[in-house]
Amino acid sequence: MDAERSQPAAPAAEVAFALIPRFNMMSVTTALEPMRIANYLSPTPLYRWQYLSCEGGRVPASNGMDLDSQPLAASGAADIIFVCGSWGSDHYHEPALFSWLRHKARTGSTVIALELGIYPVARAGLLAGRAATTHWSCMPGFAEQFAAVPLSEQLYTSDGNIMTCAGGTATIDLVLNLISAHHGDQLAREVSDQIIHHPIRQPQDPQRRTMGGADEDIDPVVRAAIKLIEDNICEPVRIPEIAARLGLSQRQLERLFKRHLGCSAVQFSKLLRLQHARVLLTSTSMSIREVSAASGFNSLSYFSHAFLNCFGKKPSSYRRAWPDKEPAPTWPGTLFAVSRQLQSQNGAN
Repeated sequence: MDAERSQPAAPAAEVAFALIPRFNMMSVTTALEPMRIANYLSPTPLYRWQYLSCEGGRVPASNGMDLDSQPLAASGAADIIFVCGSWGSDHYHEPALFSWLRHKARTGSTVIALELGIYPVARAGLLAGRAATTHWSCMPGFAEQFAAVPLSEQLYTSDGNIMTCAGGTATIDLVLNLISAHHGDQLAREVSDQIIHHPIRQPQDPQRRTMGGADEDIDPVVRAAIKLIEDNICEPVRIPEIAARLGLSQRQLERLFKRHLGCSAVQFSKLLRLQHARVLLTSTSMSIREVSAASGFNSLSYFSHAFLNCFGKKPSSYRRAWPDKEPAPTWPGTLFAVSRQLQSQNGAN
């Protein structure tokens, strides 16, 4: 026992947060806090971290806060690198960051792309031949730019020393699983208890459960209909055909959609295709006509009218998700907004 006590503790893992302007602060804190609490529960520190950016200095987050960072050139060893990006990362081009990530991956660092941090990791060439994930709402834009990277809508992926994560609370599960791999299940469970996060989810668990619906538990028939709509964005399946495939009448299907999502199946399908178009407009260089076709609209004029009615801007005015002149990002045309509008209209009739 005395011999075991005299053994020196293993050095703490060196963790680097590579920050891209307008990064998601929640993804950073959900990665950081489980490690901080693991240090708190352990006899000796297990993790040390630093914040990095291409040139150093204060880096703004999307919520208006910022973090002070050191330049990449001044960084030391890094066992784990979190690439933290969100709004605007789909257009972020910094060869110095790409080169640094490639070098770190070659020398054994685990590189983890959080949310839209997947873009610089992909541009660094680190996702070639690897399955990946990102936030579900951003997948269409990424798939258009990196068609060779197979995407899966799950919490996170792991392939060798490269990982990708949807962001948000999925980052908690990823880090808890890292703690378990490095230091055992017991410590991971104690950290989970401290932050009151149960259960610890697995990488393949789904990102979405309620689909933004009015009910917490979506009817399986509605979920199956949503999947048919999502899987056929470019060539939409007509609602009567969806109802027939699912073995019920269109009226029954519409009634289920109203109850669980607050809108009709037709309205939901159009909203989903418009949100798909919005992502393509903000994250790719596709023409408006190409975006219209890729989102299942046969008429460009109808697409433009529907887009303006949903988002309050013409498609040509929506090439950036968060323009520099706007103080905060917005995501108009949500299911919540549409259902509230319908409720208001019905109340007025």
